[in-house]
Parts: sequence; C-alpha cells; structure tokens
Amino acid sequence: MHISSCFRPAQRLSFPRFIRLVALAAGIMGVLPGCSDDDETDSAPAAPDKITVPQAALHPEGIQYDEANKRFLVSSRTRGRIGTAKDDSTYTEFASDARILSSIGLNLDAGRSRLLVAVSDNGANPLSKPETLRKLAALAIFNSNNGALLSYVDLGILRPNQNHFANDTAVDAQGNAYITDSLSPIVYKVDAQGVASVFVEDPLLSGGTGFGLNGIVFHPDGYLLVAKSNDGTLFKVPLTAPTTFSRVTSSQSLVGADGLLLLDPQPLLVVAGSQSTVYRMTSATAWATTSLTSSFATGAVSPTTITRRNTTDAYVLYPYQSTAPRFAIVKVRF
Repeated sequence: MHISSCFRPAQRLSFPRFIRLVALAAGIMGVLPGCSDDDETDSAPAAPDKITVPQAALHPEGIQYDEANKRFLVSSRTRGRIGTAKDDSTYTEFASDARILSSIGLNLDAGRSRLLVAVSDNGANPLSKPETLRKLAALAIFNSNNGALLSYVDLGILRPNQNHFANDTAVDAQGNAYITDSLSPIVYKVDAQGVASVFVEDPLLSGGTGFGLNGIVFHPDGYLLVAKSNDGTLFKVPLTAPTTFSRVTSSQSLVGADGLLLLDPQPLLVVAGSQSTVYRMTSATAWATTSLTSSFATGAVSPTTITRRNTTDAYVLYPYQSTAPRFAIVKVRF
C-alpha cells in the first residue's frame, strides 16, 4: 500500500489493524516526510537566553549580531581584535590590525559587507604606548564576510592637541559613518569614500573630566540620536544641520548611558552601565521628548551595549571586569 500523507490518530484507527502492524514493522509510520507520531513539525532552535563565552580578560565593549552567519561579533578593549561568538559559546578571532589597541563600538553595515570599528587607546591593552594613550581615535573598516581590512581612517589627526577616545559608530542610508569621541566634544563623519571630517563640535557635548559622548544611532528620518554618559543627556542631531542639535527632554535619568539600539524606528533601548539597567524609551514627538516604558535590570556585570537579533530579540553585552575569565551575551526581557 502506498501511504502519501500524514494521518491523524483518528485516521489511523480507521485502518485495518493488520495494515497498521505491517506499516509499523516496515518502519513507515513516523518517518514519512514532514511527519511524526505527534504531528509536530521541525522548527529552528529558539534563541538562547544567555551565552557565556570562556575568554579570559577579553573585556568586549561592542557587539553586533551577524544574521547571515548566525554569530555575534564582539570587540576587545584589552586585545584590540574582533572576534565571533556563537550560541554554543565558541569564540573565534575574526579580524585584527596592529594599530588597533582597543576596539570599542562596532557597526555591522551588512548591506555593504562592512564592519566598522571605533579604535582607541585607554591603556587597557598591555601594548598601549605613551604617544597613543588617550590620543588615539580612528575608524577601522573590515570586510564583514572575511575579516579583510578595507581601510583605516585616523580621526585624532583632525584635532591633534586634544584627548581622544573614539567610542561608537552609526551609519546612515548613504553609507556615511558617524563616530563619537568620549574625551573631546566631537562627532566625526567618515564619508563613503573614506574622507574624515568633524561633523559637529560643541562644548555642550563635553563630558568634562569624565566620559562624554558615547552611544550613537541613525534615525531613518534623517538625524542621529547620541548619548552622553556623564549626565545621561540624549541629543538629536540633524544630518543636514548638525550645529542645530537639541537635547531630548526626559524625566528618566540616563546617567551612565552607553550603547543604544533603535528599533523600527522605536523604541530606543539605552544601556545605562553605571545603573546596571537597560531602559526602553519611546517618543511621540519625533524625539524632541522621550519617556520610559519599561526596564531590564542586568545586575552588577558592567553592561556596555546592545544588539538586535532577528525581528524580536535584543541582546545586551556583559563584559564583567577587565580580568574576568569570561563574558556573556544575554537576552533582554522587559
């Protein structure tokens, strides 16, 4: 007898008993294409709640999820290299360059096959040098498929007499990159041809003696949202008129604001590292104002930034301390 489809239990009972016994003996039942005894279909494994990666003293600062290759890309303050982490906790070195003493924020420009890396030197790498300590600011761009270095753009040279810490990156629809500087009140721009310039510079963007500008995201309506760590200020910076930037009004303290993630085109997820919290912020005023809708407590793990995975999940990075034997990537649940 040819059996061409799955059968519900009621249908199976309608078979003569000897036919069912023959089918079972022949191994037919339960192995038909797309069938099982309980009529369940196979599905992709659920995204894990937590991935713990046993890499000692890596101290990653930035993270992006590479959907095409099913892996996270992570940076390293202490080693400079960029690596990949998979759901099974395996870590593999992906890209490096001798000039990268500390890799900080990452931006995966998947449509252009680029991985953008903010490069700095705050002394965390044993190879740190006096001439680069708090002076290095650069943007390294790698091929996101094979890790080949495409370009290395010196940003600190634009203001050689100032301290620098290139922190985070955003990319607009035309492929222009924007990079924050935590030790100078500057957002840099690197156009699609690799030409660097100071996009906006203003004392209001300064962090004083602490960390200033940090996380940055591009909004599809034509502006940047930028966080300042020392006081938790969010700024809205129009791409066509950056000097007219404005403060986003909020009653929620975002002191310690670090990485940002903008979703479709809201909410805005803000990792406030010093508060050990991820805040979910929304706006009904085109980001003239914002308000809190929910939050996620991370615990004392020094969370830095956050990335999107598929259409529904966001993962926050736990680097722990700089000497920790591991780091973790954790699904945010509001």
